[in-house]
Amino acid sequence: MKNDSLKGQYRINEQIRAKEVRVVGEGDEANVYPIAQALKIAEDRELDLVEISPNAQPPVCRIIDYSKFLYQQKKRQKEQKAKQVKVNVKEIRFGPQTDDHDYNFKLKHAKGFLADGDKVKAYVFFKGRSILFKEQGEVLLLRFANDLEEVAKVDQMPVLEGKRMTIFLSPKKKDGGGAAAPKKPQVKPEKPVQKPQEEKPQEQQEEAPAAE
Repeated sequence: MKNDSLKGQYRINEQIRAKEVRVVGEGDEANVYPIAQALKIAEDRELDLVEISPNAQPPVCRIIDYSKFLYQQKKRQKEQKAKQVKVNVKEIRFGPQTDDHDYNFKLKHAKGFLADGDKVKAYVFFKGRSILFKEQGEVLLLRFANDLEEVAKVDQMPVLEGKRMTIFLSPKKKDGGGAAAPKKPQVKPEKPVQKPQEEKPQEQQEEAPAAE
């Protein structure tokens, strides 16, 4: 059954070994009862006596529908699991004298990792006497962070540990869950075209010339 992993976590009814228990929950006033009386109360309500805090003195129980209780616990576990976001950390390695072609190739990969929601751990590895170029390695990592500033934020500035200088970057959160949709141009409603009125013959307003 799906709830088998939860069933072993709680004792119910006759499985409860304590001589007396504290009953809590809706309609109960956290009273202490002998186990036999607590079981009788649960039976009268046609519910189960569930031990929810076995290490308390005395153990704490609730009188509830055990099947419904398991369902709610399972649902709560799923909700908590859904909230836990797994974050992967991708590593990108540079040399202190990485050329532009290799740099741009790794920059492209970093953008892809960040777009997928992964963090990026970029580091410069100093081999042998190349540790003399540690300032050059720091400049490279700062350039890397600057080229990614639109999609990433710096969690940790370059730090030298042994033969590695490391910087940590994480993806920036998008405002409103993504890029804003382009606005459509507003079109003003056209005014209704009025049909031209038929011209009426003008009345002769001029007076006839007076007779001489």
